[in-house]
Amino acid sequence: MVPEFHHQLIEQRTAELRREAVEYRRAREATRRQEAQDKKQSSGERRRGLFRKPASA
Repeated sequence: MVPEFHHQLIEQRTAELRREAVEYRRAREATRRQEAQDKKQSSGERRRGLFRKPASA
């Protein structure tokens, strides 16, 4: 294989891997943010009244 061609292939593959790493990092951060938001919302509210029996008079 011609050294220039081989070097070009390596550069292209490196660029692809970097783009994939950025996409993966963004997806992971978005997932963490969503989980933190869900946890924050669920810990702040208690919904015990939803399944409670009606109060008798």
